[in-house]
Amino acid sequence: MAKEKTTSSLPFFFLFMLILSFNTGGFVKLVNGDQKTWCVAKPSSEDWALRNNIDYVRNQGIDTGIIENEGCPCYKPNTLINHASVAMNLYYQKYGRNIWNCDFTSSGLITTTDPSM
Repeated sequence: MAKEKTTSSLPFFFLFMLILSFNTGGFVKLVNGDQKTWCVAKPSSEDWALRNNIDYVRNQGIDTGIIENEGCPCYKPNTLINHASVAMNLYYQKYGRNIWNCDFTSSGLITTTDPSM
């Protein structure tokens, strides 16, 4: 009976390995400790969620003046998604660049591409 279990689990093992091989170098890339990361708003986020994120960051005592004053470097583009991304990243950077510091009720996204470029 033990031999039968081993034989029946082989197809699942090979299927798992096949699926895993398709993802090598694909969409999922793990960030190493030396790599810089930023937190930005997901493009699919609703406006109310973005406003809530900005308010949350402000309520945590983080200065968001760089998105509020027209002369500041992060004011433009003057869009809600850009301002929310800046605020979310300020929070993410201040609290240690942990995955959970960029969740924002599933409206945050960690990127390895500098969003200011």
